[in-house]
Amino acid sequence: MTVRLSAKQRSDNPAMRILVTGSTGHLGEALVRELGSAGHALTGMDVVAGPTTAVVCSVADRAAVRTALAGVDAVIHSATLHKPHVSSHSRADFIDTNVTGTLTLLEEAAAAGVSRFIYLSTTSVFGMALRPGSGDPAAWVTENLDPVPRNIYGVTKFAAEDLCELIHRDHGMPVLVLRTSRFFAEEDDEPVRRLAFDPLNLKVNELLYRRVDLADLVEACSRAVDRAPELGFGRYILSATTPFTEAEMSAVRTRLPELVERHFPSYPEVYAGLGWRLPDGIGRVYVNTAARRALGWEPRFTFGYALEGLANGLDPRSELALAIGAKSYHAEPHGVDTRAR
Repeated sequence: MTVRLSAKQRSDNPAMRILVTGSTGHLGEALVRELGSAGHALTGMDVVAGPTTAVVCSVADRAAVRTALAGVDAVIHSATLHKPHVSSHSRADFIDTNVTGTLTLLEEAAAAGVSRFIYLSTTSVFGMALRPGSGDPAAWVTENLDPVPRNIYGVTKFAAEDLCELIHRDHGMPVLVLRTSRFFAEEDDEPVRRLAFDPLNLKVNELLYRRVDLADLVEACSRAVDRAPELGFGRYILSATTPFTEAEMSAVRTRLPELVERHFPSYPEVYAGLGWRLPDGIGRVYVNTAARRALGWEPRFTFGYALEGLANGLDPRSELALAIGAKSYHAEPHGVDTRAR
């Protein structure tokens, strides 16, 4: 379902001039389209030209960033080098874009008097902390878990989060960090999973523990823009609401199908009719409680929603996710592209 703000939400979040970075990419395009339709004046910035991008430049280009920020009320910073770029870009490239680029935007936004800054980070910052030991329950992942990034992508995203906090502390600009779980439309980047499961089966499974629909993500960003001045600074996990509790993490790790049937008695029949299955267990569950409370956000596209739709022959994804579709990370074919920019 395409996101549309209600009259109440429109009044709570009056029309603003918003700069969206990464606007040619998956989330960036969705933000420009949807927030623009809600009455905001949107300017898209990306290194790649596109119909939702007005400014073609790097986020590390200070002069271009300074010009683009003139008169802007809010920044939503989604431009980044992603995990799939680890095999095609150097570590220095990641630092230039994810760290230096973010710092440039933050400093210039603060200098321009921008009233709120939303930084799109990733649950990949948790890295090695997401791997429980043998015999341990699945990880119950909240904002209290200390990140242990496992590659240059996670390292640079976490470093940029700290820069967000530093600029907020030094300049007082409200900055919210949104750690997004998976939302890409492309095939999975893990060969074993990609070969063992139907692509949509995998994505619906992930709604139990590590996926958020694009429509829900856009709504969270809109609410973050609204709430940032009162919140000041915060880091929040964005994922579909899990049906599980922390007390169920041992069952999640070793008896997942049994546990899902307990929560959703119709699941075996629906999955059997599609030839789908669940893994025997999973290693972590992302918890969105803090984001729901702070942002007043309630994801609609949950596993339960998907299951009900599938039972009625409907596609479980939002209209927005289907409309945006898949995007490549690379100008030329480069293995399996797993996530849009």
